Parts: sequence; structure tokens; C-alpha cells
Amino acid sequence: MPANESASSGQKTGKKKGRRARLVVIALVLAVVAGVAFGAYWSVSTVRASLPQTKGSIQLDGLAGPVDVRRDSNGIPQVYASSDEDLFMAQGYVQAQDRFWEMDVRRHMTSGRLSEMFGKSQVETDEFLRTLGWHHVAQREYDTKLTPETKKYLQAYAKGVNAYLEGKDGADVSVEYAALGFTNDYKIEKWTPVDSVAWLKAMAWDLRGNMQDEIDRSLMHSRLGPKQIQDLYPDYPYDLHKPIVEEGGLAAGSKTYDPEGSSVQEQSGTGAGTGTGTGIQAGTGTEAGTGTANGIAGGGSTAGGLATQMSGLSDVLDKLPDAIGPNGNGIGSNSWVVSGDHTTTGKPLLANDPHLAPQLPSVWYQMGLHCRDVSAKCQYDVSGYTFSGMPGVIIGHNQDIAWGMTNLGADVTDLYLEKIQGDGYQYGGKVEPFKTRKETIKVAGGEDKTIVVRETNNGPVVSDRNDELGKVGQEAPVGSAAPDRADGYAVSLRWTALSPGKSMDAVFALNKAKNFQDFRKAAADFEVPSQNLIYADTEGNIGYQAPGKIPTRAKQHDGTLPAPGWDPEYRWTGYIPQSALPYEYNPERGYIVTANQAVTDSKYPYELTKDWGYGARSQRINDLIESKLKDGGKISTEDMRTMQLDNSSEVAKMLTPKLLKIDVTDPYVREAQELLEGWDYTQDADSAAAAYFNAVWRNILKLAFGDKLPKELRVEGSCINVPPADKTGPVDDPDARVRECGERAADAAQPDGGDRWFEVVRNILDDEDNDWWQSPSTRTDSETKTRDQLFARAMEDARWELTAKLGKNIDSWSWGRLHRLQLDNQTIGTDGPGFMQWLLNRGPWELGGGEAAVNATGWNAAGGYGVIWVPSMRMVVNLGDFDKSKWINLTGASGHAYSPNYTDQTEKWVKGELLNWAYSEKAVEARTENDLVLKP
Repeated sequence: MPANESASSGQKTGKKKGRRARLVVIALVLAVVAGVAFGAYWSVSTVRASLPQTKGSIQLDGLAGPVDVRRDSNGIPQVYASSDEDLFMAQGYVQAQDRFWEMDVRRHMTSGRLSEMFGKSQVETDEFLRTLGWHHVAQREYDTKLTPETKKYLQAYAKGVNAYLEGKDGADVSVEYAALGFTNDYKIEKWTPVDSVAWLKAMAWDLRGNMQDEIDRSLMHSRLGPKQIQDLYPDYPYDLHKPIVEEGGLAAGSKTYDPEGSSVQEQSGTGAGTGTGTGIQAGTGTEAGTGTANGIAGGGSTAGGLATQMSGLSDVLDKLPDAIGPNGNGIGSNSWVVSGDHTTTGKPLLANDPHLAPQLPSVWYQMGLHCRDVSAKCQYDVSGYTFSGMPGVIIGHNQDIAWGMTNLGADVTDLYLEKIQGDGYQYGGKVEPFKTRKETIKVAGGEDKTIVVRETNNGPVVSDRNDELGKVGQEAPVGSAAPDRADGYAVSLRWTALSPGKSMDAVFALNKAKNFQDFRKAAADFEVPSQNLIYADTEGNIGYQAPGKIPTRAKQHDGTLPAPGWDPEYRWTGYIPQSALPYEYNPERGYIVTANQAVTDSKYPYELTKDWGYGARSQRINDLIESKLKDGGKISTEDMRTMQLDNSSEVAKMLTPKLLKIDVTDPYVREAQELLEGWDYTQDADSAAAAYFNAVWRNILKLAFGDKLPKELRVEGSCINVPPADKTGPVDDPDARVRECGERAADAAQPDGGDRWFEVVRNILDDEDNDWWQSPSTRTDSETKTRDQLFARAMEDARWELTAKLGKNIDSWSWGRLHRLQLDNQTIGTDGPGFMQWLLNRGPWELGGGEAAVNATGWNAAGGYGVIWVPSMRMVVNLGDFDKSKWINLTGASGHAYSPNYTDQTEKWVKGELLNWAYSEKAVEARTENDLVLKP
């Protein structure tokens, strides 16, 4: 018996035993719960009631013919049908079997109806989501934009979901509904096609680009001057990190991109103003300068109003549930493709691992959708990663091509300050009336709440949704030409996803594309979210396309700060033509890497964004590929997997030599410093050196930058003594200082330690007397004036921090003990009763990897070392033989906490292992454990 078959058999037996053991434990716990609080309600039958049927047959009204659903030992379904409608109806049915609770929560989020499920605690969130109006936009999209074919598939999918729900109570669908029943008489509604379309809005929101950077830059003006803010948002390092597309551009006067042509550089946008400083003390606003950007003055005592406005908005954003991950610096993904000329298979290899928030169940759902005979009646033979609640496959391959995605990061959002006047707002010297609508929020266990949503010509007024944002303070930092500020300013949001689009059409077009021409045509409809799309086909071709609906702006508006909404000069001027968006096809170098770095060089004539990822991960992948190809080497599937697990720390390579040169006299600190001697910069879970270095890095950031940022950016509860924001006198006067505590959630605070901060530090590293290295004295530490003084203090602080966290004996230290992954159910597992959290949640696991490593197990340096985003799945597609492709999910196929497939892939994911990915019917049949026939 082949090794893989033997392993599968043993795994199967172990899973059965594990399932029985888990059910016994759950039964005991629930029996205790029942005896204490809930009587006979919680029984084993309650817990097991929603286990889906995966064998035998089920009759479904609406099917035209029988559909086979074959599941392997990991519960991954492969669906076989004879018509498109049957295929997508079955997809809806099967996803609802495994993940309906997740789907239901998602649709309540996208429609701003979480309060109907979870009560008054979600009213504020619903108010904001109703203001954005995702569901309204999705309805317009469905009514006016999508093709009849796409609508037909969405209707079939909804029919399948509802067929599963037919005749079932909540407890029959998922144990979470049984728990919800203790406080809520919630009844499940039928699924609609618009519920599926709206999910794309949530996906786009979490990948919306630089909106948080726009807010953060605005908040920085209360403490820092324009030059200092520019230091913290440096230019992309083109000299060090390659863009995705290394050649090509637009010929003069052309709007068509030529991958072999040349670009004409155009001036676009303006900087954050000018200003100089002679020192940066924690909290001082005395050097804020007087420059302007986007019509908003920067600096010092004039920034209080905008700080209040932006802080309130940031607070609202922090409270919103993440659909697929936290938005901010560091979040991203890896994908790369290597031509068959450079692989051991002679055909392309394509890898992808999107970095998203860890969720339980995983945001991804693995699935195969197969037409028994591909024809005009049944057009699909596709396999890959789907979103529960949406038909089709998002990332994967069909019989001809494979594709992957990473976030392009295009600037598709702008905040506008709006001058309110009566029942309208000022624009172009006139008062325009608001467009309004009423929204009624139903609240479980409480009274309904009605809100009025106001919209300007820029978009919804998001500042209406928070009391703190109702008015701006008397000192709103705007240019001298701004209208009177007596009543304050509101804030509106313009965002491409708030206009109906055709992204749902693009999903189906990608799923059946046969060549690069089809692929590019499909990409043209993938308007939001704007993604880097990589490509490979069985003919040996590789490619890349940057799609998206990306706005163009007037030169005075670069999208980095809120703009004056009353000035027509700051309106969007249009969108980059699809034909002008960058692409590559079979580049001479033989590979393409996308990892959220700059798409093109600085000569590209359109402004995609000012806020790229800074390219640490992408350049590391480039370097790994080039090292393998050196002297004619070839890359294998295993090489691709190994690259995905690369733990190397780029910032450690830069800083460690400097840290080792510091003369440390304290023997305990010296003992920790010695860990760095001979360290290879890899961040394995068992590495003590990685633990110590990352603690040093965290403390460098805190001393050099964190303590100088405004409270709105610093982590909640971190308190320091600083001068008042409007203080203009000597900052050394102790009596002039006030106690000021941070206000931001730990996973969103700054400095987060992402590769933007790598570049900030690199730019000043050799300037040993730079003002950023100055740090004031405390009760236990003297002030620092130079780089090495601050580094020495950071090394000492790190030693004692890890002593407190990991113990005095450095032999017991390891990175994994600090850097742990906890998987929590996103609803009841997070805020529900303790026994439900025990039932639904899993972990922790000790991980290697780190921030901006290829193995991007991200953490926020301001908030701690815990894992806040991960490679949410990993895949390597072999275009020479699809059955030799590999994949893994973060959790498992099932959303049922007592299923053997709830987290059965997690342990393998932690170890960096991949599962065999069956595609052909023969390979699927060989791995089938359970076969269900859906009959008409």
C-alpha cells in the first residue's frame, strides 16, 4: 500500500476515535451545565443534532438531475453535476450543511442586522454598517449590473441553501443557535441572492487600502510636524525592493498598457507640507510646522478638532467585526508563479497564501465543482477555495488555468470634511441638500431604533454614527480658505465599493477562463476589492494582471489626508482605464512575485496609492527564487512549500550587527545579548534568539516612536507623562506634563512593527544622533540622545520584559511561547458564556514566523506578541499534474464544533504540512470516504 494511503487509513481510524472521545467529553460537560442551569435542554442529542448527512441520498426539489457529493477524510466536498444550476444549487446546500451559522452571521453583518441576533450590544455596529449601506449597494448591483447568467447561478445557490434549511429549527442547523435560544427567539430567514453579493462588500471593506493610514496621519498632526510625519511614511524603497511589474508602461499619450513598453512619468499629488524640527520629545507639538496638504493645515495646537474627529471614527472602525482580517499595515498575502522553464515538472508552479485574521472556522472553504461533461449546459470544472455564502471558487484552478490573489492595496477610499449648513452641506459655494434615508434597527430583547442616514455628493456621512463625531472642535486644522467652522465639520466617506459593480460576474468568468485573454477579460470586471491576480496555464504560460476600479485625483489631492469636501477641486476626476492597468505575460526572468509591494516603478503615470506595503516579504521571495535558479537550478513543489515557511527576519538582519556592537555591562542583559551571536535570523518557534530580538525590536519602536505618538494611536492603557498637545513652553518642565493614556486596541495600535517601520528605521539607522533616538528619562532610566544609547536601553528593557513573561533562565525562552495562536469562534466563542467558549474555541498553538516574514504570522509590536493574522491557507498548484498539487486550510471544512473536521487541518498547518489536492475524478474517487447523492 502506498505511504499516503496507509497514512490516510490510520488518520481515518484516529479521527473516528477522536470524534467519539470528544463527544463523550462534551456530553459530560453539557450534562453538568444542564444540571446547574438549563435542565434537560442541553443533551448529547442537542449537540449532535446538526451533524450533516454525508452518506446515502437526499431528495431536493428543484434539481434537474442527480448530484454526487464526495467527501474525503478531511470532509472536503467534491460536487459532480450535469448542469450549471444543479452544480451551484448543490454548492449552496453543501456549504449550508457545514457552515450555515457562519453564513448567517455574515449576512447579518453585511446588512447591518447583527442586533437581531445578538441584542443591543451590536446597535452601534449596525448603525455604522447601515450608514455604509452595503446591502443597498448589493441590491442595486444585483438589479442593474450583473448578467442574467450570474443571477441564475446566485438564484440556484440560494435555492440550495434554502433546501437545506427547509423544516429545520435553529438547533438542527448549528449548536450556536441552541445557545442563542437562551436569550433570543431568533428565527432563521431564507437565503437570498443579494445575501451572497453583499459578502463581496465585506471582503472589499477589509481590503480597502489606506483609509486607516489616512486617519493615522491626521491624528499625528496633534503631536508631530509634517517633516516628522513624512519620516514615518517614507517613500517606497525602489532601490532595494523590486515592484511586481519590472518593465512596461504607457507610451506618451496612450491609455493602453504595454508590458514591453516604456512609461512616461507624470507629476501627481503633493506631499504633506514642509516643516523642520530640532528635536522630537515625547508628546510635544511645538514643531508641527505650518505646511498644508489637501487643504488641511498641519500642526500643533491647531490639530485638536481633527484629532477628535478622526479618533472617534477610528474608535468606530475598531469595533466593527472583521470579515476576513484586520485592515492596516502588515496585512497582505503572498503569491508567486514560476515558469516551467525553471521547474522540475517542466510546467508552471503557482503558490498563494493570503494573510488574514485567524478565525474559527477559517474564512476559506475548500471545494471542487465539477461538471460531469463540460459543455454549454455545464461549463465548470474548478477546484479551490471558496467563501461560505458565495457560489463559485475565489482562488484555485480549473482544467486549463490556475490563479492566485494578493491585496493590491490601491487607494480606493477618501475621507472628506463636510461643512454642514442647516439641512445641507456646502459645495462649490452653494448649499446642497443631503440625500437621506431612514433605517430601522430591530434589537433582540429591546426596542427598535430608527436612524437617519445622510449622504453628500462624496458619500455617506460616517461621523453621524458616533456622539464624539457629531461636531468638530473649535480648532479644526483646515486651510485659511475653509468655510466658517462655528458649527464644526462632519466626515463623509467616498469608496469605490459603494457604487454597484460586476465583481460577482468576474468570479464566474475566472472559474471558466481557458487562457490569458479570458483571464484578463474576467479581471476587468473584478472591480472591488482591487487584487493582484497571478496566472498560470497548462500550456506553460504565466502572467499577472492588476484589476480594479481605481480613482484618479487632481494633483493637489494625493489621498493621504482628509480632503475639503466643499471644494470641487478635490473631487475624484475619474478612474484609471482598465486598459492602462499594469500586467505581465511570460516575463523574461521566468517568474512573478506579488506580496503587496509596489505594482510598478515610479514612472507609471497613474497614482495607484501612496501607501504600498514596503516590500520586505516580496523581496525575500524574489531572493529565494533567484537563489534556487542560480546556475540553472530548478524549483520543485516542495521548494515552493519551503519558501512559504521561510521565517527569516529582514529587520533582524539589519539591526542585529548594530546590537552586537553595543557594550553591555549588566551581566543579565549581556547574557541575553549573547543569544544573538551566531543567530541566523530565522524565527523558529523554539528560538530563544528570535524571542529576544523581537522583544528588543518592540522596545526600540516604543522608545523611538511609540511614546511620541498621540494617545489616539498608542495602545489602550499605555500611559506616559507628556506635555499637553498645545504646550509651547519648555518640555523639560515636569509641571508642564500631563498623564496621557493610549486609546487604541492592541491589534491596531502604532507602531505596529510592520515593514513600513523597517524602512523608517533603515532611513535613520546610520544617523546616530537623529532626533528620533532621543527619549526622555524615567524613574529608572536615564534619557537617551543617540542611537546606541536607545538600543542599549531597549536591550535592557527587553531582558526584563522576557524575564517577567518567560522566566529568568534564558534557556527556557522560546519565540513560540510568546508568539501564540488562539482560534476563537467569532461570535459566541468570543463573547458568549464560558462553557460555550470552551466548546467552540481551540488553542493555543506556539508558532514560528513573524511580522513581514514570508511565513507571515503577524503580530502588533505596540500591543504584544500574540498572533493577529496568519497565512489563512496555503496552496501550491502543479500545472503539469493537478493531482500533484497541494493545499491546506487553517482550520477544517466544518463549522460544527463537535465535527472531526472542525480543526483537523490546523495541526498540519502549524507544522507547515500540505494535504494532497485531488482534482481528477479518479483521484477524487480514490480518496472518497463519504458519498452523498442529492436526488431531484
